[in-house]
Amino acid sequence: MFWDKVSGVYDFFETIYNGKVYRGLGKRVAEEINRNDVVLECACGTGAISRFIAPKCRLLIATDFSRGMLKQTSKNCRKYSNVIIKRADMTHLNCRDHRFDKVVAGNVIHLLEDPHKAIKELERVCKPGGKMLIPTYINMSGGVNHKAVRILEAAGVHFQRQFDLDSYREFFENAGYENVEYFVIDGRMPCALAIITKR
Repeated sequence: MFWDKVSGVYDFFETIYNGKVYRGLGKRVAEEINRNDVVLECACGTGAISRFIAPKCRLLIATDFSRGMLKQTSKNCRKYSNVIIKRADMTHLNCRDHRFDKVVAGNVIHLLEDPHKAIKELERVCKPGGKMLIPTYINMSGGVNHKAVRILEAAGVHFQRQFDLDSYREFFENAGYENVEYFVIDGRMPCALAIITKR
């Protein structure tokens, strides 16, 4: 699996190439987390966002499909006793309805064949009044971002779609979500954070 192969160097690559956004995203997501929250994170990768969430919440369950990435999350979050790390498929979560105060799925929507199915699953496990926090990389121009995408695709990343801010908004509108806030973490490859409050 591609993500297993790159897990050991992923943090280094992201920090060198897109460090401002890589760090800024974790900080911005953590602003939405409260002390008593039970949080599910899907596609946690190396724990880049997890390590910002963990000190803010009561419990974090960090999941990914890649075992290599989960090993990196274990290293990056080893000082936090409130983190449980599990392998999971975010389109088929093995947990009850309305379990979590916050659900996070970072930088994965553009990689999924059926992202709407994944989002419905995130919604299912989120409590009413809770929040789904879904950031993804966006293209703000035709320059460096497209070059980076071509490099990543050549390395083995399979992008199912690419978003700019307008198409990201449209994606959620088409899925029937109206109560969505959007924030952009700007940098070399910007990231748009969609925050959906579940009714």
